[in-house]
Amino acid sequence: MRRSSTDESAYRRSPSPDGKARGGPFRRYSSLYGRGGAGSAPFGLHAHAAPGGAAAPKGSKYVVFYLDLSFIFLLELKRCSMARGCLQCVKYLMFAFNLLFWLGGCGVLGVGIWLAATQGNFATLSSSFPSLSAANLLIVTGTLVMAIGFLGCIGAIKEHKCLLLGFFVMLLCVFLLEATIVILFFAYTDKIDRYAQRDLKKGLHLYGTQGNVGLTNAWSIIQTDFRCCGVSNYTDWFEVYNATRVPDSCCLEFSESCGLHAPGTWWKAPCYETVKVWLQENLLAVAIFGLCTALVQILGLTFAMTMYCQVLKADTYCA
Repeated sequence: MRRSSTDESAYRRSPSPDGKARGGPFRRYSSLYGRGGAGSAPFGLHAHAAPGGAAAPKGSKYVVFYLDLSFIFLLELKRCSMARGCLQCVKYLMFAFNLLFWLGGCGVLGVGIWLAATQGNFATLSSSFPSLSAANLLIVTGTLVMAIGFLGCIGAIKEHKCLLLGFFVMLLCVFLLEATIVILFFAYTDKIDRYAQRDLKKGLHLYGTQGNVGLTNAWSIIQTDFRCCGVSNYTDWFEVYNATRVPDSCCLEFSESCGLHAPGTWWKAPCYETVKVWLQENLLAVAIFGLCTALVQILGLTFAMTMYCQVLKADTYCA
């Protein structure tokens, strides 16, 4: 005998304690169980009508409801476990990355302090920016790298959203600043060349004076190593001394007061152009160094944002 549509509807509705029609917080899981058959209960369990067409026992609805609840709980627990697993993986990767970052900053800072202690203001060539020395640049760079690396390490190990976001913002600012400097350098190369030569010639007048040991040592090293003399010509030194003489570091064969000898015993190549040609010849090494620096920073930004998102997801799923 064919069962009436009224009897079938009792088995086609999603089971719930109060026997209401589809709805409630578990409606999105009804597609997992299907819509055909008697009751479509999960895990292959189905409600069957009693002999003679009688309705199924009322307790079976509660059994199916708790099976639904258990299935939902298992799905949420699985998602929570996966989120935690991803978070732990990214956490330790970011910690290792920032630990290396911090150690590199320590090394740069140590070199800068050593130069400042032993060589004074080493490699100071600009008269307009006397504090812009190699030692000071290394100290500032090392301190900044150490601070960023320390912030990243603590943020990763503590899974702290504010620290991770702060690390991301600081590293992004440094990256954008470097990119801006590179773009401006290539956009205004000619103007930078003219300004640099003019400023270096002004700095020659500080050579050998009291309180300018760093500038004096820098010019002596450059002229000796690159076998050059003066900024654009050895005659640049004539204006400094008000005489036909050059520093002893310009001599082909170094000896005491050799700068007072004839011009035939001096280097003739201009130091600015010589150093510029040397940089162009080693442009590949400079480009590789810059590219590696950019990749390290992009990797740090990626780790920070991934870690931040994973912490948010873990908090959402496991709250």
